[in-house]
Amino acid sequence: MPTAVAENYLKQLYYGQQAASGELVRVGDLAAAIGVTPGTATTMVKSLARSGWAVYAPRTGARLTRRGERLALSVVRRHRLLELFLSKVLGLDWSEVHAEAEVLEHAVSEKVVEKIDVLLGRPQVDPHGDPIPTASGTLPKPPATTLADCPLDRTMHIVRIMGADQDKDFLHFLDRNGLIPGATVTVRQRHSAAQAIQIDVKGHPPIAFGTTAAKRILVKAKTT
Repeated sequence: MPTAVAENYLKQLYYGQQAASGELVRVGDLAAAIGVTPGTATTMVKSLARSGWAVYAPRTGARLTRRGERLALSVVRRHRLLELFLSKVLGLDWSEVHAEAEVLEHAVSEKVVEKIDVLLGRPQVDPHGDPIPTASGTLPKPPATTLADCPLDRTMHIVRIMGADQDKDFLHFLDRNGLIPGATVTVRQRHSAAQAIQIDVKGHPPIAFGTTAAKRILVKAKTT
C-alpha cells in the first residue's frame, strides 16, 4: 500500500488532471501544489511510475494509470467524507475541515470510511459542494455554471465553492454574506469595466462581487 506521502501525490495528480482536461500534469505544477521542489516531486513521480500508479514522461509530465486513478479517488472519497463528518457531526467550521481531513484521510480504514458514509446518509457532496466519489470509484459531475457567467435575473442556487481548501478568509467572507452551497442567488447586473457583478442573496443584503471570485462559485438553475 502507498504511504501517506504517495497518497498525497496521487490525489494532487488527480486534481491536476481534472484541471488539465486529462492532459499530462507538469511536474513543476505538481511540486507547487504539494509544496516541494521540482526535484523532490520528480523522484516521487518516478517511484509512483515504478509501482504502476502513474506514467511519467521526462520533461513533459505525468498522469495516473487506471489503477492510480482508482486509488486517488479512494483518497478523495476519504477526504471529503471526513470533511463532512467534521463539519456536520463535530461542528467544525467549514474553513477548518480541510486541514484536519488532510491528516485523518491517511489514518482511517475503509471500514471506518464506510461507517461514516452510512452515518451521514450516503451524501453526494462535502461542505464546500465538492462531489464525493462512491465506494466503487465513480465521481458524479452535476451540471453547473459559474456565478460570473450565469444569466441575469434568473434564480440560481449555489452548488459548489471551487478551491475551498486554499483560502480561509474567502470562506469566512462567503459565510458572512450567505454565499454557501444551497443558497439562492440572482445576478442583477454585470459591470465589465469594473470586473464585478451585482447580486442578490436570499436572506442577505445585495452585494457587489468581483468576477474573479465569482468564477469560483458554481451555480445551477433553481427548479420549482
